[in-house]
Amino acid sequence: MTPAARINAAIDLIDRIQSGELADRAMASWGRSNRYAGSKDRASIADIVYEVLRKKQSFAVLGGGQTGRALLLGFVRASKQDPEMIFGVDRYAPPKLLAEERIAEELGGFVDEEVTDFPDWAWTELVRSHGDNAAGIAEALRNRAPIYLRVNLAKLSRDDAISSLGSEGIIGKTSPLSPSAVEVLEGARKIRNSSLFKTGEVELQDASSQAVADLVPLQTGQRLLDFCAGAGGKVLAVAGRVLGDFYAHDVDARRMKDLQPRAARAGASIDQVTIEDLAQGSQFDTVLVDAPCSGSGSWRRDPQEKWLLTEEKLAHVIQLQCEILDQVSSMVKPKGHLVYATCSLFSRENELQTKRFLDRDETFTFSSEHHFTPLEGGDGFYCAVLRKN
Repeated sequence: MTPAARINAAIDLIDRIQSGELADRAMASWGRSNRYAGSKDRASIADIVYEVLRKKQSFAVLGGGQTGRALLLGFVRASKQDPEMIFGVDRYAPPKLLAEERIAEELGGFVDEEVTDFPDWAWTELVRSHGDNAAGIAEALRNRAPIYLRVNLAKLSRDDAISSLGSEGIIGKTSPLSPSAVEVLEGARKIRNSSLFKTGEVELQDASSQAVADLVPLQTGQRLLDFCAGAGGKVLAVAGRVLGDFYAHDVDARRMKDLQPRAARAGASIDQVTIEDLAQGSQFDTVLVDAPCSGSGSWRRDPQEKWLLTEEKLAHVIQLQCEILDQVSSMVKPKGHLVYATCSLFSRENELQTKRFLDRDETFTFSSEHHFTPLEGGDGFYCAVLRKN
């Protein structure tokens, strides 16, 4: 496909997404309907679509509107391409520019400094939570996220992993966020076919997520429950550094469909448990709650969520976090730990949620907390460690 044809495809996809279709589903459907497009074309179009979603406000200014065509015109201008070499150049290209679109360039030829590429209410929330750092965090979220690998330290060292990956054309460097984290600099598309990935010696996992797993207190032989396990990234990370008994639960068991294959590759044993199992009075040395949240810390990976989240949805998820914390408190052994984590940048989901829980349940005391933001390289995360008296 020509560059112009890729832009035309992206216009169609953005219009579908703007009308309410989820981005990943829209792109999967487009790929099935346009099988002539090769893997490089599909990857390039996906990159364009996600770039537009990350910078929708900016591109709307540069393109003069919120339609797919206007946003892609903004993308073309922002990337220093000549729109006249894209629009109307052949039958696969978007139609020629209109006079009013050329006027829009004159009127919107620069992006106002106040454009944050954040919903207004979420920008207020970010400033309230991070003060002077909010602008830098918002700027980081406008860019593509780095790709990180977690080295399974139970199998090999990080330096050996970097060396072996390099022999397969995957170039990486150490990350300061975690002793197991490797930032991939080149060859990311080769990861899933690499020997280290197939044998469970490396896994794809954000560096901040790894850093949260590093903060989970567990001693050899102790029992850990990952209560909101999802695909199990954090429980597998803990299992990679501590010999213990590991359990995973998720309210939607379908989210754990990849857990057992991943555990098998890693050489770890993770028991999946239901809420009925836990209702029998099971207690654990550590309970990890990687809670449902706004996902604001990972918006550069899933930028559509930035525009789908509302204040009402945020209030709902904050209430859900509260209920989960109350639910799991009895599952922690005396002198055990409750670890509360979110991939959120908002204080109402993080330290304020922790404070409210401690006010309600005096059997727990505060041990430590840590904030991670995209300014450190990884996603935004929060982690609080609470101890049961």
